[in-house]
Amino acid sequence: TYFVETKTILIKISKFKILDESQKKALFWLWNNEYPAKLCYNEITQFENYLSQLQNTNHYLIYDDFKNISAWAFTFDRENSRWFAIILDKKTQNKGIGTQLLQHLKAEEKKLYGWVIDHENDFKVDGTKYKSPLIFYTINGFEILPKQRLEFDMISAVKIKWEKQE
Repeated sequence: TYFVETKTILIKISKFKILDESQKKALFWLWNNEYPAKLCYNEITQFENYLSQLQNTNHYLIYDDFKNISAWAFTFDRENSRWFAIILDKKTQNKGIGTQLLQHLKAEEKKLYGWVIDHENDFKVDGTKYKSPLIFYTINGFEILPKQRLEFDMISAVKIKWEKQE
């Protein structure tokens, strides 16, 4: 457990190697509510299957005052590299919490890769437009690798990279 101070609040980041059932259910809900509808899972078992395929995973959770998960980051190994993803509940966004969570990941890793949706053509399950977080990542020191893309019916994304400066 780590405490990080943002501009206005002190947040607690809890780190887990293994998630319990209630955490998985909360993260399933968070994923399905904040990512584009095309990336949502119909069943929690599909989501759990995705999680079980990740290698050397660390989960970083932030809980709100009501003990609900309001932010989740996870790091994992893929293609001999360290990858990450972050999801924040819409009520948690634009408060500096995502930046603090990213700073925490960067303190633990030397290099991070991720896929980021770099357009605003998708919609969330509630019908609102999905806002690309690409600017957020560039502000936080990530490099866009424009020639490395995912292009599928479900997702169109660009690869990003951050590397610790020695």
